Amino acid sequence: MAEEVGGGGSSSERGGGEISRGVGSASMDSLESHWVFPGEDESEIEDEDEDEEHDNADMPYGAGIDSEEDESPVQRLIRTEPRVDSFDVEALEVHGAHRSDYKEFGIGRRIIHAFQTLGVVFGDVGTSPLYTFSVMFNKAPINGDEDVIGALSLVIYTLLLIPLVKYVLIVLWANDDGEGGTFALYSLICRHAKVSLLPNQVPSDTRISSFMLKVPSPELERSLKIKERLETSSTLKKLLLMLVLAGTSMVIADGVVTPTMSVMSAVGGLKIGVGAVEQDEVVMISVAFLVILFSVQKFGTSQIGLVVGPALFIWFCSLACIGIYNLVKHDAGVLRAFNPVHIYLYFKRNSVKGWNALGGCLLCATGSEAMFADLCYFSVQSIQLTFVFLVLPCLLLGYLGQAAYLIGNHNGAEHAFFSSIPSGAFWPVLLIANIAALIASRAMTTATFSCIKQSSALGCFPRLKIIHTSKKFMGQIYIPVINWFLLGVCLILVCSISSINEIGNAFGIAELGVMMMTTILVTIVMLLIWQINIIIVLSFVIFFLGLELIIFSSVLWSVPDGSWTILVFAGIMFVIMWVWNYGSKLKYETEVARKLPMDLMRELGCNLGTVRAPGIGLLYNELAKGVPAIFGRFMTTLPAIHSMVIFVCVKYVPVPVVPQKERFYFRRLCPRSYHIFQCIARYGYKDVRKENHQVFEQLLIDSLEKYIRREDKERQLESDGDKDAESGEDTSFSRVLVTPNGSVYSLGVPLLAEYRGSNNFTSEASTSEEVKPDSAAGTSANDAEHSLEWELSFIRKAKESGVVYLLGHGDIRARKDSWFIKKLVINYFYAFLRKNCRRGITNLSLPHSHLIQVGMTYMV
Repeated sequence: MAEEVGGGGSSSERGGGEISRGVGSASMDSLESHWVFPGEDESEIEDEDEDEEHDNADMPYGAGIDSEEDESPVQRLIRTEPRVDSFDVEALEVHGAHRSDYKEFGIGRRIIHAFQTLGVVFGDVGTSPLYTFSVMFNKAPINGDEDVIGALSLVIYTLLLIPLVKYVLIVLWANDDGEGGTFALYSLICRHAKVSLLPNQVPSDTRISSFMLKVPSPELERSLKIKERLETSSTLKKLLLMLVLAGTSMVIADGVVTPTMSVMSAVGGLKIGVGAVEQDEVVMISVAFLVILFSVQKFGTSQIGLVVGPALFIWFCSLACIGIYNLVKHDAGVLRAFNPVHIYLYFKRNSVKGWNALGGCLLCATGSEAMFADLCYFSVQSIQLTFVFLVLPCLLLGYLGQAAYLIGNHNGAEHAFFSSIPSGAFWPVLLIANIAALIASRAMTTATFSCIKQSSALGCFPRLKIIHTSKKFMGQIYIPVINWFLLGVCLILVCSISSINEIGNAFGIAELGVMMMTTILVTIVMLLIWQINIIIVLSFVIFFLGLELIIFSSVLWSVPDGSWTILVFAGIMFVIMWVWNYGSKLKYETEVARKLPMDLMRELGCNLGTVRAPGIGLLYNELAKGVPAIFGRFMTTLPAIHSMVIFVCVKYVPVPVVPQKERFYFRRLCPRSYHIFQCIARYGYKDVRKENHQVFEQLLIDSLEKYIRREDKERQLESDGDKDAESGEDTSFSRVLVTPNGSVYSLGVPLLAEYRGSNNFTSEASTSEEVKPDSAAGTSANDAEHSLEWELSFIRKAKESGVVYLLGHGDIRARKDSWFIKKLVINYFYAFLRKNCRRGITNLSLPHSHLIQVGMTYMV
């Protein structure tokens, strides 16, 4: 596992599954108080799943699978006492979740980050003065000075409303523990409501310390109703996923059109300086610049950010200086554009043409989504401060200067920025502009990398090779395949659409698509998670979504002019993500339906019907519950099975980071003599799976030993409770555990004495021996200690004998009687993506002598 798994995690090839999403941990933050529904015993959290009732009907409490039963409607929550869940192996050792990496930095480090922020986040919005007025006045030509003032007023208030108010002041706070973008919002929503279409979530996932439950508030009842509605409506779940996929596809499309627009606009300045330069030469130079841009992408955000940060700082200073120069030289009267009445007068004079110009006006806000999507690279505060105190003032001065120049030079609107540069500073500014354009192109490219990593970790994009370019910050990544793919599409776009105005239309469509999806998702976050006043929520969604729909209606009229190409590209990306998600969901549901029943496992006996060879077998699979069908194939194929078998499910949960101490979650599937366990290795979508196989093995075995020790302590505690019950004492308040620091916590689970009638093997974590008759309660502490040491010794000997990885290749094919569309999607599109995506086995770095692989095909 030395490399990152890019698409939904996966141990597919490592364990028979297509996507292994969610990785489990062994514990929750049990030392904290929790909120539960009135009358609900916290032990109910681990009730058996309805699907496992038959397999586990006679098992003691908790012996089977975690519950997925729907929650009943509630009106309020109440606080319970701190407790320790008996299923949590390391509950007393869990620390807080990993938070932002930037909080402990000093002043010097913050200044360096500010420069990196300029170079990575603000390049796109910073280069918008190159083309905004040019596109606007191409759609609505200047008929007088008041048109310039009206257009400037539109630009000013677009900058203030969309980048500043919406994104910097509101949307940036809707981050998922430092992660931004459409999939980060989706992950945040999935964590607070069961809206994910992939049915591999278990209650133990919610006890990772990264999960946070908001305390009761006046709006909690409304939030609970929305949560219930989202969880019970499959239509709303699908619609939400479609919105997220559409937004992500637009982000990827934005990553194509941004470099094209920025570079061609900057290179186009040569036409002003050198009259002999033609459009063909501009295209050739743009192609060369784009190749250079994407070639240096692999060096990473930190390295490039430090280099280009000062360059972009010079660019913003140049914008401000040129703006001040033009205001002083030409006409400072353009400052009256801050009066919004000029917007009304502009539309009154230009009517339809003014409405068409709205698409060009939006270009001044391009890069707003990049601020949010690139949030994983920097902190919220650094982005906010840099934008408010440097970026926004420089942009306003730049646009004011251009407008002042155009007041007396209406003919210079085609290249408004370069025409307004003082003659003595033209060539230095042209050089800086081209450098800034290359920097700007990286803003959406890095945002695209971030969104694809998030989407693939949540099972909505094929697995790809992901390179982490920073040893300190896990969010800084580079995806080679996507990098060169974007370059190829950019080159096609540059060569096929050479007009800045047509590219500007495509730019507006991509940008608006992302903005509208973000507005809808942030509205859900406000209602479900922030739980703020409904008046504020309605004001936000009506104002911003209405504004974006009006602008979107403007750019849609330009679709036939060539911008349709970006819609086609976004549509292709949407189909790819939808096919992958649909196929993965279908495959997982099929594996769940065909998993081996626990009755069969018990009937096989201690030897599982075959020879038990010394060693540990780690069988990778996608199932978070139960025994996968691929295990039956291994048993029928291999002459022997290992003395210890651990079913390992590597999956991603909808949190950015899972603390290392909460990585593994264990349960015992069979009686102790079988030595069969299930392990869920949970990862957040921001986690880096960088352990080699030796480190992973050692972490897993150490966690298993802790689990067994904890299991034994809990059994002894419950046995003491049984003795108290026999002596006639009230044990209703004896479910306590004394922690190393002396604190007393409630176990929150029934004692074994309450299940004395059951004669099956023990619960998954509460105990690990077969339940004896009543005399079991009198087992001596020495016998228990002997049994514990014997099992730990057995594990160590098995580890010394060697660890073998059992990898199952699971594929799906549509049945012959399936609909034609389903056959096309599963047998061709999904199969093609599976064949060409990154295989799970490549992430293990294992010697071939440690691998055993078996294939299996499911008909769906």
